[in-house]
Amino acid sequence: MQGGTMADSSGPVWTPLVVLELASDTAEEAVTWLLRRIRDTQHNGGADLLVEQLGLGVETQKKQNPNLFLVGASNQRLLAGAEDVGLFKEYSDGSMRGFTCASKHNFKDFNGDGDGFLSMAECQYIIKHELDTLRAKDETHVPGHSHAKLYPGKSIIRRLQSKGILIQMFPLHEKEELKRLSFSWFKKLKLSLQPLDDIRHYYGEGQALYFGFLEYFTFALVPMALIGVPYFLFDWEDYDKYVIFAAFNLIWSTVILELWKRCSASLAYRWGTLSRKKAFEEPRPGFHGVLGFNPVTGREEPTYPTAKRHLRVYLVSVPFVLLCLYLSLYVMMIYFQMEGWVLSIHDEEPTFWTGILLFIPSIIYAVVIEIMNLIYRYAAEFLTEWENHRLESSYQNHLVLKVLVFNFFNCFASLFYIAFVMQDMVLLRQSLATLLITSQILNQIMESFLPYWLQRRRNKKMIRKVQKRATLQDKELPLEEQVRLEADMSTYLGTFDDYLELFLLFGYVSLFSCVYPLAAVLVVLNNITEVYSDAFKMCHVFKRPFSEPAANIGVWQLAFEAMCVIAVVTNCSLIGMSPQVKAYFPESDTQLILWTVAIEHCLLAIKFILSFLIPDVPKQIQVKLARLEFESLEALKKKFHFLNEITKIN
Repeated sequence: MQGGTMADSSGPVWTPLVVLELASDTAEEAVTWLLRRIRDTQHNGGADLLVEQLGLGVETQKKQNPNLFLVGASNQRLLAGAEDVGLFKEYSDGSMRGFTCASKHNFKDFNGDGDGFLSMAECQYIIKHELDTLRAKDETHVPGHSHAKLYPGKSIIRRLQSKGILIQMFPLHEKEELKRLSFSWFKKLKLSLQPLDDIRHYYGEGQALYFGFLEYFTFALVPMALIGVPYFLFDWEDYDKYVIFAAFNLIWSTVILELWKRCSASLAYRWGTLSRKKAFEEPRPGFHGVLGFNPVTGREEPTYPTAKRHLRVYLVSVPFVLLCLYLSLYVMMIYFQMEGWVLSIHDEEPTFWTGILLFIPSIIYAVVIEIMNLIYRYAAEFLTEWENHRLESSYQNHLVLKVLVFNFFNCFASLFYIAFVMQDMVLLRQSLATLLITSQILNQIMESFLPYWLQRRRNKKMIRKVQKRATLQDKELPLEEQVRLEADMSTYLGTFDDYLELFLLFGYVSLFSCVYPLAAVLVVLNNITEVYSDAFKMCHVFKRPFSEPAANIGVWQLAFEAMCVIAVVTNCSLIGMSPQVKAYFPESDTQLILWTVAIEHCLLAIKFILSFLIPDVPKQIQVKLARLEFESLEALKKKFHFLNEITKIN
């Protein structure tokens, strides 16, 4: 595993799985208290885990933080934790069932004492769960830190995080397994599917579902790309023909999302998360308020008036978002003024250079859009944090809504204006191409080349430090240095930005690609490079993220479906504006509008009927889930019957 093993004071050898880094100025009594609480048995309110301080590396200067601690657990403790978190594993009959220690020998691949039964990602997830649920007993504050208040039932780790005492908590990489995954994933160029099961085994279901969706989306774009290439080559200047492409667009965007639900359900069942119960959500580390009583858990925790939160949302956040949308609109109008100025120069004296100049406003506007999206993202995170949401899910939903609304408006407002106000299909094609290509180039620079360059600098710096003390033939770092190297790596912030990028690309393809058929081709090429760049970053740039159980892509499914509805309206409108269709209504624009709206409503109705008729979960999986539920109920009946018989005998 991670380059070495540890031994606790009683002797057994164990594998370090998770790293805790406390601030360098943490009080000694706070460190002692925390380690004692982590080691204490569960009966005494502890986590019953193994923890040791990381030794100093080759650089022993004072600037090196000594407060790094390695956390692990015995095999039996991990198995008990797997039952506590409701982990699903493959049963001997091939079905996926919740793991229990009582029936552990009935699970596939459980041999001996169960060593190797749980993946390292599952073990790390269990340890994180146990640390997160480590609660204060009768302490009023963290020892040595009177400002870090505690009360019975408060999560200790969350309080340490919110007060800056705990800097970071992250799982360690498993070097040999990471090498194998890297080789099969991105180190060799091959025309094959991603190793989703291996990704899930190493990073968890949340990451695997993202890469599964990225792969599915790429393959789903292939028909659009194949139709788009000849369309681009033979009908480039014949804008009347985009009606056919728009009609295909409508069918395509609806069908792929419905089929993805079935694909997602199949993956989730195979990985044991489809029927897994959602864990009870604890308050966020940043949530604050007056100490009160939670009637559900029976514990004391901060309370914050819902009405006050709503006032912050509707009186501050909503007006701020509207102001940002207005600023985006203002920037868009400046772009059109620049576009008009460049066109006037080109019309006066057309040359090669003025032809090049025609693309400059769109390139500048695309760069400005990316900068505005980045600035707004920070503002949205600040505002959502200030709204003081109790649960992480509520925080994420409000953040996603803010970011999606602004990004959609900021990226697509100019295209809607060109298409439906100016009705200039030539300019629409040019703007769409420039925005799409420029945004892809910027994303590749920011997401691939910059992190790669920064990480290479960090790695070389650490290796040079180690080589000052010892010559390493294969540059294999000792455990202490490897842990400190990983501690300095960038923190992976989740799949939010990755899904957001795919959402915007889906918008470029589904909304207006009928006037620029190569959009699907460009997105396919982008997604292929995205797979390799994201895979490289996960393996070599970022710290290993904790595994997060997931049965689907969550709120992003709704976001893509909303984009699909907008695409129906957009493409119907483009069809209605085409000269081919207008020829059928030479005397009445009103009739044209009414027919367009009627067809659009019919298509939306068909879309929702398809959504209803196509089951989200394949039939064979529904049967397996129903059978499992039936067997569980039968087992429960037998248990109650057995208890009743014993009661009668007594």
